[in-house]
Amino acid sequence: MPSNIAKRFPEKWLNDHEEGGKNKHEGAFLSDLIKRTFRDELRHEYVKVTNVHFAKQMEDRALNYLNNEFTVIVYNFIDMLSHARTEMEVLKELAGDEKAYRSLTRSWFQNSPLYGALQKLAERDIRLIVTTDHGTIRVNTPSKVIGDRDTTTNLRYKVGRNLQFDKKDVLAVRDPQKAGLPRPNVSSTFIFAREDIFFLYPNNYNYYNNYYRNTFQHGGISLEELICPVITMRSK
Repeated sequence: MPSNIAKRFPEKWLNDHEEGGKNKHEGAFLSDLIKRTFRDELRHEYVKVTNVHFAKQMEDRALNYLNNEFTVIVYNFIDMLSHARTEMEVLKELAGDEKAYRSLTRSWFQNSPLYGALQKLAERDIRLIVTTDHGTIRVNTPSKVIGDRDTTTNLRYKVGRNLQFDKKDVLAVRDPQKAGLPRPNVSSTFIFAREDIFFLYPNNYNYYNNYYRNTFQHGGISLEELICPVITMRSK
């Protein structure tokens, strides 16, 4: 949980109001978990694919991963597609709703280096586990939130002091420790959007309402975001 990471790796954890990403040390966290879980360290490797160059490298090295007992490949494309759709009109046309979004994702996958790598590995005796860290939801209902200048800008969740919000639109966590979350400040409150709600500040409300309405977002507590598939496959 985030609070465990903040305690165990204080030099690596960043709160939402601090600059930098939270996903820069996943490989180190994985190695630490393996050392704590197994007496003898498992031969393992962590691979993160964030662009086409890394994707091609991953496909070329696919059979080398068989030298490991455990290999983790994090493929970031779907997350990037979601963010790009928010900003690019052509992607809004191509992925106008959930059905079209799934169709576009399927078409990408069938022509991707990831599929090529999996085809290579399918010829060997391996076990493959496919999962994700979160889902996504198409947001359409704005909800006003007021906070101080350190309040986070996320559309589906926020953390800050003295937050003002519509209680029926959110799950409010006033004691972050009970939810496994760190407490940036003594009075910090987390709020998570329900259903298809997205948070907006009063400033430039109409502009941002039009900009973010009908976009795919994540970070809230809808079933679409919280229920994640876990699929295990074996080579035939």
